[in-house]
Amino acid sequence: MFRKQLLVGLLLGALLIFLSGCPFRRQPELTPAPFGQPKAARERQSSPPAIPAEINRGVNQEPKLRVFIAERNQIRTMNMEEYLQGVVAAEMDTDWPIEALAAQAIIARTFTLHKIEEFGGVPERNAHASTDIKEFQAYDAARINDNVRAAVEKTRGQVLVHNNQFIRAWFHAYAGPRTALAREGLGFKGPNPPYIQIVDSKAGAVIPAEEKNFTASFPLYRIRTATRQIVGRDPGKVTSVEIAQKGPSGRVTLFRVNDIEVPGPQLRLALGSTVMRATFINSLKIEGNKLVMSGTGYGHGVGMCQWGAKGLAEKGSSAAEIAKYFYRNVEIVKMWN
Repeated sequence: MFRKQLLVGLLLGALLIFLSGCPFRRQPELTPAPFGQPKAARERQSSPPAIPAEINRGVNQEPKLRVFIAERNQIRTMNMEEYLQGVVAAEMDTDWPIEALAAQAIIARTFTLHKIEEFGGVPERNAHASTDIKEFQAYDAARINDNVRAAVEKTRGQVLVHNNQFIRAWFHAYAGPRTALAREGLGFKGPNPPYIQIVDSKAGAVIPAEEKNFTASFPLYRIRTATRQIVGRDPGKVTSVEIAQKGPSGRVTLFRVNDIEVPGPQLRLALGSTVMRATFINSLKIEGNKLVMSGTGYGHGVGMCQWGAKGLAEKGSSAAEIAKYFYRNVEIVKMWN
């Protein structure tokens, strides 16, 4: 039973005193490192961000956010639900079923609140959120349509919680045959969150072939450079690249470059997450002076598979059912009316 009050840092009044002054669109992925500083570190600063306040679910006021508009290098204040329209429009195809878009809205809202409550949003920008995908979630107000507006409105205020805490609402474009645990997909440090489990992607019936599989090649000097950057050791001239270890979902968690082991999620980011789309690798070989690989998936594979959400929606699943399929042992809570 979700307790009557939930700690968050997002009451309207609290937000107004905050230091006054984001796998579908094929954009660069966020690293698993937290945004800004952890709560403990921020509490040691002389000017902390928003003051946490206890609020009753469903009766508190919709918060306003300070959003850093990266394209204009300026801060814009907007209501949470208005901000979420731009996020959903950027993160998912706006013509998809409303229930898939609505699931994305619940997840994006949870993602936003978790980052603000736990890490202060984007403190280096003096903001709660940013439109820079490298700093927060994707955002594109120009793509908002009636589908998006309806999806956000029907889930107004809804978030996912586990044990009275906002979940880490990771999501990605396509999981391949199944989703991943946090450590194998993201290189997440610490215990795997209990709500992140391996489930079938449910995308097979809807995803087109060009989105499903990928082939990529990289000059061997790039493999050498990436290895040196990630591990801090120079493998020398690359003569061998092998799969050293796979995780429970079948993704590569460790590659072996010559005699040096390199974490799969980090190598993917170093080589380019839109080229090496996933760590679900089916073939890996050196051809001449290049490493050629093929695989399936698009993204880190943790949490909600967006193509899977489309597949479930087309079979009649609601937004709540989609969210609870990809995140287990969670509750949907309405934070404001």
